[in-house]
Amino acid sequence: MPVLTRLFPSPIVMDIRAGALDDLAGVLADQRISDSGRLAVAVSRGYGAQLRERLAPSLPAATWFEVGGGTLDEAVDLADRMKSGDFDAVVGIGGGKIIDCAKYSAARIGLPLVVVPTNLSHDGICSPVSNLDNDAGRGSYGVPAPIALFIDLDVIREAPLRFVRSGIGDALSNISAVADWELDHRVNGEKIDGLAAAMARQAGEAVLRHPGGCGDDGFLTVLSEGLVLTGIAMSIAGHTRPSSGACHEISHALDLLYPRRAAAHGEQVGLGAAFATYLRGDHDGSRLIVEGLRRHGLPVVAEEIGFSDEEFVRAVAFAPETRPGRYTILEHLGLSAEGITEAYAGYVAAAGRPV
Repeated sequence: MPVLTRLFPSPIVMDIRAGALDDLAGVLADQRISDSGRLAVAVSRGYGAQLRERLAPSLPAATWFEVGGGTLDEAVDLADRMKSGDFDAVVGIGGGKIIDCAKYSAARIGLPLVVVPTNLSHDGICSPVSNLDNDAGRGSYGVPAPIALFIDLDVIREAPLRFVRSGIGDALSNISAVADWELDHRVNGEKIDGLAAAMARQAGEAVLRHPGGCGDDGFLTVLSEGLVLTGIAMSIAGHTRPSSGACHEISHALDLLYPRRAAAHGEQVGLGAAFATYLRGDHDGSRLIVEGLRRHGLPVVAEEIGFSDEEFVRAVAFAPETRPGRYTILEHLGLSAEGITEAYAGYVAAAGRPV
């Protein structure tokens, strides 16, 4: 009988602990990612510059490249600046915009990527996608997954608390996203990758049920692992269904309809996940997500992120247009504005408005 298996991309190094950056150079050498230490390091001009001062003595052969933001033009420019050097790997140190630029640039010049996030605001730290602003708005570009990740909990704690909270919302939204994927399978026969679904859902459940708080090493480790596993789940599936459903459609709608007022991504998808779960009739599940969001200080109703009920209803009605071809509870129900208004009123009554 033949033995059937499959291979999928995943990091060969995942170091999550306080002080992880202290061993960056040694681990890269030990793992044969960079014996020579010739690294192209992309950093932000803010906090990244401070980390450069800390890391430069241990990376004497590295070349440092400052990155201003997360646009396609900047990513292409970064790749052009890097391709003239003889480097073993690209290292991206910073938040989401810097890492997305480093992802795209590494892919463009054919080098492996090492990711060093300075916050845990979203699941892009290990995803095979680079989200970059372009002339048409924002584009998602397929890229190889990182070869190594170093998440230094001491660095993560120095970032504003809102970044950790945003990551919590993004992780919890997996639970709703996978439920939408399963709905599409039941109704339309959409293929589900069981391994990818399990990884994404359990990443969300682990964060939801962990008793710790935003400053605890144990909780930050579970959140980091959850965000990394979500990225790997997307690599396995070959698309974003493990982490993106009605929750993300609602968030995209808020971004498009109210671009100057949109809240943090994780705040929006967390709220979207709780409401989408309520729409699926899983009121107990919605209550658990609401309780998890509240426990960590995240919003659970639109008012808490600066939107009126009417504005939120408008965003939910518009949400399916943000991802044509994707089937979630929003497309399944096909609610009118009046129906959304009634459903949201029921959700708010169950969740409770802020005092």
